[in-house]
Amino acid sequence: MDVEKERFRRMFPNLAQEIENGEYGTKINSVRSDPTSGEKAASKKFTDYTPDVIDFLRRCDKTEQAKEIISYLEERGEISGEYARKLRKQLREKGVRSFGSKKEDDYYLKQDGF
Repeated sequence: MDVEKERFRRMFPNLAQEIENGEYGTKINSVRSDPTSGEKAASKKFTDYTPDVIDFLRRCDKTEQAKEIISYLEERGEISGEYARKLRKQLREKGVRSFGSKKEDDYYLKQDGF
């Protein structure tokens, strides 16, 4: 077993050091149940970016506000009924912050360094 550890240490020295020191971990600050919208949001910064339902939900302070946004976008046909149900379930079970940290005023300007 020591041979395997040594081989791992040679192949991945930084990773081995992080594991040995207990410095590993990844912070997850939001959950998207629709992988397509998550990839779209992550792949481009803000050029030609159109906010999606998650962006709007991240501006909410209260559950009631989030429910109104989900209903509004569902009624307008901007999100499907199935996706709206998933969002409501996540909201009910995990709360409004499960969609990500709160987006404050001027969020996009601050992210672009202005």
